[in-house]
Amino acid sequence: MVDAPKPPIDIMLADGNPLVLSAMSEIFERDPRFSLVATSATAEGFLGTVMRVPVQVGVVDWNLPVLGAAKLIEVLREQANAPRFVVYGETTGDTPRLAMQAGAAGFAARSGEVEGLLETCADVAAGKMVFPFIDVRKMQQDPIQSLSRKERAILEALAQGMSNRDLSKELQISTNTVKFHLSNIYEKLAVKNRTQAIAYYYSSQFSGG
Repeated sequence: MVDAPKPPIDIMLADGNPLVLSAMSEIFERDPRFSLVATSATAEGFLGTVMRVPVQVGVVDWNLPVLGAAKLIEVLREQANAPRFVVYGETTGDTPRLAMQAGAAGFAARSGEVEGLLETCADVAAGKMVFPFIDVRKMQQDPIQSLSRKERAILEALAQGMSNRDLSKELQISTNTVKFHLSNIYEKLAVKNRTQAIAYYYSSQFSGG
């Protein structure tokens, strides 16, 4: 007997950064495991929507305006059909531990791979708790090593002088998603812009990195 296909996981996203929100929306909409129900730029907007339209998983930015994720999770924890929360935040400081204490079911690093966020949401929907341990020492040895394959490909293309539009065509993703990847690359390499990222790339090539 063939198993019936699983219905998609109803998901709602909330992030104060419109660029991140639109890139995340695009990523979830392309993954058949998920059904994106709604997005919001504020905790209050999320709260208002989820009370009317329950979802299985809520992905929320830790520093979500105005209430913040901790307060939002606390308020919804008392509800019978509250979503399971994945906090999307920085791994600096105590955020993963605080997210767990607030009642989140998972944590995904903003500087991590987008695929990691999708996997975390699928695991959380299946009832798991997902709080990865990040070994900071490894990342400090060579930040280029912390880039995903796609991010390295983007960095190499940047070094060849490709524009965001060229990258978007080459990788068949929207320019918003390109910008999302670029901001992750800049964050991992601790640089501020494209010129510094290219300089970093060349210096790492010459130093044998």
